Amino acid sequence: MSSPLSHPAFNHTMSLFLLTTSLLCLILMVPLTNAQPSPGFWPSSKFRTIGFSQGYKNLWGPQHQRVDQNSLTIWLDSNSGSGFVSNSPYRTGYFGASIKLQKSYTAGVITSFYLSNNQAHPGNHDEVDIEFLGTIPGKPYTLQTNVYVRGSGDGTLIGREVQFHLWFDPTENFHHYAIVWNPNEIIFLVDDIPIRRYPKKSDATFPMRPMWAYGSIWDASSWATEHGKYKADYQYQPFVGLYNNFKLGGCTAYSPPSCPAVSASPSPSGGLSGSQNAALQWAQRNSVVYDYCKDAERDHSPTPECYM
Repeated sequence: MSSPLSHPAFNHTMSLFLLTTSLLCLILMVPLTNAQPSPGFWPSSKFRTIGFSQGYKNLWGPQHQRVDQNSLTIWLDSNSGSGFVSNSPYRTGYFGASIKLQKSYTAGVITSFYLSNNQAHPGNHDEVDIEFLGTIPGKPYTLQTNVYVRGSGDGTLIGREVQFHLWFDPTENFHHYAIVWNPNEIIFLVDDIPIRRYPKKSDATFPMRPMWAYGSIWDASSWATEHGKYKADYQYQPFVGLYNNFKLGGCTAYSPPSCPAVSASPSPSGGLSGSQNAALQWAQRNSVVYDYCKDAERDHSPTPECYM
C-alpha cells in the first residue's frame, strides 16, 4: 500500500499551502506605502476648543446663521448666504474648525474657512483659503487651498490653487481643517495631516500683514463647479454648512512683538518633522487633483515660487 504522503491529492494540497504561505510572506515583507501614515504630531491638540461666540461674530446674513452652544450652522438660499469673522485680526496663528458638508446637489456653492485682510486693504488684500467647491451627486467634493498676495478686488486676483479629493467623504462626519500661518510658512492641515506647505520665498509672494479668520457659504456659480459648468440650483435649497470645534490661537495684531509664532511641528522653530513630511508626501501623492505650478496653461511669471 502506498503512503498517504505520496497521494496526488495530498501533494496538490501541500503545493497550494506552500504557495499561499509564500505569497503571505511576500505581502508581509512589502510595506503598505499607500496606507495613511501617522503624522506623529497633532497641532490641533495644542489649542483648546472655544465656543463660536468666544472668537467670532456674524459678518453678513445673520438670518442665515444659527449658533447652538458651541456649534454653528450657516446656510445659503435664494435670498442670501452667510458669513462670520474673528473678533480680532492676527499676524500669525493657528486657525482651525471642524466642518461637515451637505450631501446631494451642491454645485455652485462654496463653503469656506479662510484668512483675509480685505476689510483693511480693499483692492490690495492678502488671503489664505480653504474652500469646498460644491458638486453634483456621484462626484466627490473638491477641497481647494489658495493663497493670494496683495491681490486686487477687480477679478484679476493671482491665485495659487492646489485642489484635493480627500481620502474620506466630508459629508459623513465632522473633520478638522486648519491653517497654520507664521513668518516662514503656511501649512494646510486636514485632521492634523499636512496636505500643503507654502514656504516664504520672498516678501512679494508671502502674506505679511495681519489677517482675520472668516467662514462663509455663498453662490459662486460662475466658477465653483467644473469651471461653472454646473450652477447653484435652488430647488435643493437650503445649502448648509456645519461648523464646530473652533480653535483659534496665536499673535493678534495687538500682541507685543515678543509674542512667539505658532509652529505646525514639534519644533518651535517651525518646519515639519520627518513623520509629518511623510504624511504630506502621501497626501500630495494620493489626493492632489490640480496644482497651479504644474498647469502649463498658467502664466507663472507672477508666481515665482513655482520655479524658485
